[in-house]
Amino acid sequence: EPPATPDTRTLFGCAYCRRRDTNAPGSPRRRPAGGILKFINRNLLLLFGCQVIFVSGTVVLVTIGGLIGMELAPTPAIATLPVALMVVGTAAFTIPAAFSMQAWGRRRGFLLGISLAASGALLAMTALSAANFVLFCAGTTLMGASLAFSQQFRFAAAESVAPAYVSHAISFLLMGSIVGAFVAPEIIAFSAAASTAAPYGQVFGIIVGLYAVAACLVFGFKPVEVVGETEAELDRPFASVIRQPIFITAVLAGMVGQGVMTYVMTATPISMNVSDGFSIQETSEVIRAHVIAMYLPSLITPLLIGRFGLPRVMVVGVIATAATLMIGLAGHHLLHYWWALVLLGVGWNFLFVSGTTMLTQAYRPAERFKAQACNDFSVFGASAMASLLAGTVLHAFGWSWLLWSVVPALLVMLAALFWLNRVRTQTASA
Repeated sequence: EPPATPDTRTLFGCAYCRRRDTNAPGSPRRRPAGGILKFINRNLLLLFGCQVIFVSGTVVLVTIGGLIGMELAPTPAIATLPVALMVVGTAAFTIPAAFSMQAWGRRRGFLLGISLAASGALLAMTALSAANFVLFCAGTTLMGASLAFSQQFRFAAAESVAPAYVSHAISFLLMGSIVGAFVAPEIIAFSAAASTAAPYGQVFGIIVGLYAVAACLVFGFKPVEVVGETEAELDRPFASVIRQPIFITAVLAGMVGQGVMTYVMTATPISMNVSDGFSIQETSEVIRAHVIAMYLPSLITPLLIGRFGLPRVMVVGVIATAATLMIGLAGHHLLHYWWALVLLGVGWNFLFVSGTTMLTQAYRPAERFKAQACNDFSVFGASAMASLLAGTVLHAFGWSWLLWSVVPALLVMLAALFWLNRVRTQTASA
């Protein structure tokens, strides 16, 4: 059996608090018993497969969405609008996604998300045939809306394991994204080889087929009954949940990690392919390296969280993101882009995984859907704003100013971590 975990209702009775007694329940150095792979179960494997498929579709859209936008858009200033609307769709549907799963269950909610994804891909395929920019934007918006449902995969994974294994389950799920990062460029290359006149013609048709596979996987998902959900737990006002320093810091970690990542990644294909003249293959390789770097650290992130605690891992995420800016500002060679995007991915992983893990410690079972909806709306709302601004800032001011504009977000994240540490210290000494 996994070790006992602290009461998640208290502010600092959680695994991220460092304690001198490493054998105490909740100590960050205490690892789950029975081996780190004991947590893997049927639900996690099915969610892993769905994660592969959704990430494949997302990486394809991020890689070629801006390039298709350059061909179809009436002005280059809105070339990244299709990708931006994908993120807007995600943000707009975060709350409906969470509450639909509360009302209908995880399985039906996931199937609804897959239906939106397939519909969006079909619209995008039709738009390419008709050379219709507006229709293409509508398709990417629907695909983005489906991502609000797929973002719930990580919470479903967390609910499918014992509390001590939450960070491991989230990281395992995100590892599926590495497979998706390899699948996506192959889809693009296959389509390009099939028709040089319409290199992206078959991309979205293949993606529709993958979504059909995801639907089959979801049918095998077994809903998990979350214990401890009683009427008495509903008495706490939700405002008291979101005012907790742990909740605010967790949400900020997701907002900064996802927002900065989306901001820079959305602009990268345009900067590389259009401004600096790199080929689509070189651009795809950089994006693939970035996506791999986003998820490969998941092999060690749970171990780092267990050894050093969540706040310290978040600080490393901020440092990695700051290194992205330094390398990106150093030059426009292929290696500058490659290393900048790799470090951007590492920074995202540490912030996103740590933020999600910390979030699960900030609410009671009965509050989970409201808390998850609030978190995802904040995270993907920031991501949507970043995506919308990326193309405009890049077109008006260039790559260097786009990177400099990230600095305030990193400073806010560091300030939140220092604030959390100060509150923790004051509480411990009280």
